[in-house]
Amino acid sequence: MGRGKIEIKKIENLNSRQVTFSKRRNGLLKKAKELSILCDAEVGVIIFSSTGKVYQWSSTSMEHTLSRYNRGMEDDNSQEHPVDEQQADQKCQATDVNTMKEEYLRLHTAYMQLNGKELDGLSFKELKLLENQLREGISSVKQQKEQIILEQLKISRLQKQKAVLENETLRKQVLERRLHLNGSKADYHNCASDYDTSLHLGYVIIRFWAKEKSCKDSGSRVASQ
Repeated sequence: MGRGKIEIKKIENLNSRQVTFSKRRNGLLKKAKELSILCDAEVGVIIFSSTGKVYQWSSTSMEHTLSRYNRGMEDDNSQEHPVDEQQADQKCQATDVNTMKEEYLRLHTAYMQLNGKELDGLSFKELKLLENQLREGISSVKQQKEQIILEQLKISRLQKQKAVLENETLRKQVLERRLHLNGSKADYHNCASDYDTSLHLGYVIIRFWAKEKSCKDSGSRVASQ
């Protein structure tokens, strides 16, 4: 006798519902495992009970299966709406180009007005505001110029002081060198004069000795005669 068909609707009896859930859950997981083995398919099953409990099974790992599923969904969405995305990108690019053009024109006009050009169409209030801006700019330029001049003067004074100190040091070195050279020359002259005197004295002594010897020799010859 075959099994009768069960009407597919919520089982009101709590115990019967729990038993049916357990049996069909196990059967679903078994079928998923068989499908994975028989067909070499990657299968993942996630089941939430009415009480909030989670049951899951995956032929590889649930993280890998979910990641692969998300990549597949992203590829499907990109393939379904490629034209819309391109149009959106082109629209954004066009908007950016227009914004940049407007900004360039605004800056160019402001630059020309600061140079006293393209003033047509400006009201008295706008011209007054532009004049104040120019005055403030000139004042800032003057202040910066004065600051640079003061810094240059400070650097020049420091360089001058450094040069004076270096000149003073060199002057002292030159004086010390001259004193040293003068002292050496004086010692040299003193030594030379002493040497000449000793030579002169030696020459006198030699002449006196030679004369005395000559007299002695003459006396000896007279006595012998």
